[in-house]
Amino acid sequence: MNWSLYVVLSTMMFFEYAVWGAWSPVLAARLLGPLKMTGKQTGWIYATMPLASIIAPLLAGQLADRWINAEWLLLGAHLVGAGLLFAAARERRFGPLFGVMGLYALCYAATVPLVNAVMFSHLTHADTQSPGIFIWAPVAWVLSGGVLSLWRRMSPDGDGSDCLKLAGVLSLVMAASCLLLPRTPPTGSASDPLAAFALLKDIHFLLFLVISFVVTTQLQFYYLGTAQFLQEIGVKSKNVPAVMTIAQVAQVIATLAAMFGLLILGPRTLAAGALCWLGMYLAYAIGRPRSLVILSQSLHGIAYVFLIIGGQIYVNQVASPDIRNSAQGLLTVVTLGFGLFLGTQFTGVVMDRFREAGSFRWRPIFLVPCVLTLAAAVGLLLLFHVRCCG
Repeated sequence: MNWSLYVVLSTMMFFEYAVWGAWSPVLAARLLGPLKMTGKQTGWIYATMPLASIIAPLLAGQLADRWINAEWLLLGAHLVGAGLLFAAARERRFGPLFGVMGLYALCYAATVPLVNAVMFSHLTHADTQSPGIFIWAPVAWVLSGGVLSLWRRMSPDGDGSDCLKLAGVLSLVMAASCLLLPRTPPTGSASDPLAAFALLKDIHFLLFLVISFVVTTQLQFYYLGTAQFLQEIGVKSKNVPAVMTIAQVAQVIATLAAMFGLLILGPRTLAAGALCWLGMYLAYAIGRPRSLVILSQSLHGIAYVFLIIGGQIYVNQVASPDIRNSAQGLLTVVTLGFGLFLGTQFTGVVMDRFREAGSFRWRPIFLVPCVLTLAAAVGLLLLFHVRCCG
């Protein structure tokens, strides 16, 4: 891979995740705080992305495989998405905001597989070259959070809509950068998205899929609760985005360790990922000292590499080449689709159950994911014995 190709593909990966990282970690604080939405309403806003992830990737894949260049689809989706993000920043009522974010989610969810399709189609040795491009995804989350913190220092009296405005600006930059991408024309064929269901006959794969689903439902306690929780234990609003980037810094370090062979992702690390999330939620439930809660953010980034990326590696190894793409699609639909969607609903209900006089009782809220992540870790340790990586 020549240097110019590496730069344009890395730029694409960077801005793809910078857009998401600008709003996703902190939008909940705007919804629960200035907009006074309920936990359930906040859950529905966040549910737009996983719902879109069930539909949009398959549609975008069919379009890119049959009719339209992938880079043009990326440009169009991000251009429309930018306009929707700016519109969302002006909305203050649940109904209109849910509608706008739903349309935006359809645009953005369509771009996630397209970014990977563009990257893999231009790499000659994907197994060794792709990590050097993937690494820019967590870096983008770190930097977008830092930029948002700087924005808030310059405008300390904002209402929290700045995260959507920043995401809109980054989406415009992403759309412009698509003009530099190499041509990725349709292949004229489309894989069968149902082919991977044959893997469910393997009890170990089925177990892995069920546990991955359970764990991803619990991730929404992090995404919906962390920003507001940090503010209530004394972290200033302007510093919350920077504090939450600790997770992405840890993810970058863990990814680099895996890239250079210092970390072998296998069955034990899948369980370790669940245990990392358990440790973070325990720190949340204890709630003090504040420095421990802040440092526990790093466990989220490590867990993401161990369980989410480790899971993708496992699927890549157990699936035969002819169904590998559909197997990854199945994992995405089960986890980032149904898992995160049901997680938003479950988290919203739990948060409302433990909300009294406008305040959240954080300890019982965070004890719920403690129980479920512990069960997932035990299940992986005791029942999941297939060697998946190495």
